Amino acid sequence: MKRFSEKYITTKELEWEELGGGVSRKFLGYDNQIMMVKVKFEKGALGSPHQHFHTQATYCVSGKFEFEIDGEKKIVEAGDGVYIEPNLLHSAICLEEGMLIDTFSPVREDFLTGDGVSYFGDKES
Repeated sequence: MKRFSEKYITTKELEWEELGGGVSRKFLGYDNQIMMVKVKFEKGALGSPHQHFHTQATYCVSGKFEFEIDGEKKIVEAGDGVYIEPNLLHSAICLEEGMLIDTFSPVREDFLTGDGVSYFGDKES
Protein backbone atom coordinates (compact mmCIF):
# COMPACT_ATOMS: atom_id res chain seq x y z
CA MET A 1 0.00 0.00 0.00
CA LYS A 2 1.42 3.38 -1.01
CA ARG A 3 1.27 5.86 1.83
CA PHE A 4 2.19 9.51 1.36
CA SER A 5 1.55 12.97 2.69
CA GLU A 6 0.12 15.99 0.93
CA LYS A 7 2.42 17.75 -1.54
CA TYR A 8 2.48 20.95 0.52
CA ILE A 9 2.43 20.99 4.31
CA THR A 10 1.69 24.34 5.98
CA THR A 11 2.85 23.85 9.55
CA LYS A 12 0.90 26.80 10.95
CA GLU A 13 -2.26 24.92 9.98
CA LEU A 14 -1.17 21.75 11.85
CA GLU A 15 -1.63 21.07 15.53
CA TRP A 16 1.38 19.87 17.51
CA GLU A 17 1.09 16.19 18.43
CA GLU A 18 1.94 16.06 22.12
CA LEU A 19 4.16 13.08 22.89
CA GLY A 20 4.58 13.79 26.60
CA GLY A 21 7.71 14.59 28.57
CA GLY A 22 8.10 17.99 26.94
CA VAL A 23 8.23 16.72 23.34
CA SER A 24 5.80 17.38 20.47
CA ARG A 25 5.94 16.89 16.69
CA LYS A 26 4.50 17.72 13.30
CA PHE A 27 4.91 15.59 10.18
CA LEU A 28 6.46 17.60 7.33
CA GLY A 29 6.20 15.02 4.56
CA TYR A 30 6.55 11.32 3.88
CA ASP A 31 6.03 8.43 1.52
CA ASN A 32 7.11 4.80 1.73
CA GLN A 33 10.79 5.71 1.40
CA ILE A 34 11.33 8.82 3.52
CA MET A 35 9.83 10.84 6.37
CA MET A 36 10.59 14.32 7.73
CA VAL A 37 9.36 15.35 11.18
CA LYS A 38 9.57 18.67 13.05
CA VAL A 39 10.15 18.00 16.75
CA LYS A 40 9.88 20.57 19.54
CA PHE A 41 11.63 19.97 22.90
CA GLU A 42 11.28 21.77 26.22
CA LYS A 43 14.44 22.19 28.28
CA GLY A 44 15.22 18.92 30.07
CA ALA A 45 13.15 16.76 27.72
CA LEU A 46 14.79 13.40 27.18
CA GLY A 47 15.02 11.25 24.10
CA SER A 48 15.52 7.91 25.86
CA PRO A 49 18.12 5.48 24.49
CA HIS A 50 16.63 3.55 21.59
CA GLN A 51 17.51 2.09 18.22
CA HIS A 52 15.68 1.37 14.98
CA PHE A 53 16.45 -0.04 11.56
CA HIS A 54 15.86 3.34 9.87
CA THR A 55 18.65 5.64 8.74
CA GLN A 56 18.22 9.00 10.50
CA ALA A 57 19.55 12.46 9.70
CA THR A 58 18.71 15.30 12.09
CA TYR A 59 19.09 19.07 11.69
CA CYS A 60 19.12 21.27 14.79
CA VAL A 61 16.98 24.32 14.03
CA SER A 62 17.30 25.89 17.48
CA GLY A 63 18.32 25.13 21.05
CA LYS A 64 21.09 22.92 22.39
CA PHE A 65 21.08 19.13 22.76
CA GLU A 66 23.46 16.51 24.10
CA PHE A 67 23.29 13.53 21.75
CA GLU A 68 24.78 10.14 22.48
CA ILE A 69 25.26 7.80 19.52
CA ASP A 70 26.81 4.37 20.01
CA GLY A 71 28.45 5.54 23.24
CA GLU A 72 29.84 8.82 21.84
CA LYS A 73 28.44 12.07 23.31
CA LYS A 74 28.43 15.43 21.52
CA ILE A 75 26.74 18.80 22.07
CA VAL A 76 24.63 19.87 19.06
CA GLU A 77 23.44 23.45 18.55
CA ALA A 78 21.44 25.42 15.99
CA GLY A 79 22.81 24.81 12.50
CA ASP A 80 24.40 21.45 13.35
CA GLY A 81 23.46 18.09 11.91
CA VAL A 82 23.49 14.51 13.16
CA TYR A 83 23.66 11.27 11.18
CA ILE A 84 22.59 8.01 12.83
CA GLU A 85 23.25 4.72 11.10
CA PRO A 86 20.58 2.01 11.30
CA ASN A 87 20.45 0.02 14.55
CA LEU A 88 22.83 2.26 16.54
CA LEU A 89 21.74 2.97 20.10
CA HIS A 90 21.14 6.72 20.45
CA SER A 91 19.58 9.27 22.79
CA ALA A 92 19.39 13.01 23.38
CA ILE A 93 18.68 15.43 26.18
CA CYS A 94 17.52 18.98 25.52
CA LEU A 95 19.86 21.41 27.30
CA GLU A 96 18.16 24.56 25.94
CA GLU A 97 14.60 24.60 24.55
CA GLY A 98 14.78 23.86 20.87
CA MET A 99 13.62 22.28 17.67
CA LEU A 100 14.94 19.43 15.52
CA ILE A 101 14.07 18.29 12.01
CA ASP A 102 14.35 14.48 11.87
CA THR A 103 14.51 12.68 8.54
CA PHE A 104 14.12 8.90 8.35
CA SER A 105 14.50 6.35 5.59
CA PRO A 106 12.42 4.35 5.08
CA VAL A 107 9.26 5.92 6.47
CA ARG A 108 8.60 5.42 10.20
CA GLU A 109 5.44 3.35 9.85
CA ASP A 110 5.36 3.03 13.64
CA PHE A 111 4.92 6.82 13.93
CA LEU A 112 1.94 6.72 11.57
CA THR A 113 0.23 3.74 13.20
CA GLY A 114 0.88 4.81 16.79
CA ASP A 115 2.85 1.62 17.52
CA GLY A 116 6.16 3.40 17.91
CA VAL A 117 7.83 5.89 19.95
CA SER A 118 7.90 9.28 20.75
CA TYR A 119 11.32 10.05 22.08
CA PHE A 120 11.14 8.50 25.49
CA GLY A 121 9.75 5.28 26.82
CA ASP A 122 9.45 4.12 23.27
CA LYS A 123 8.30 0.75 22.05
CA GLU A 124 11.27 0.21 19.74
CA SER A 125 14.07 -2.16 20.55
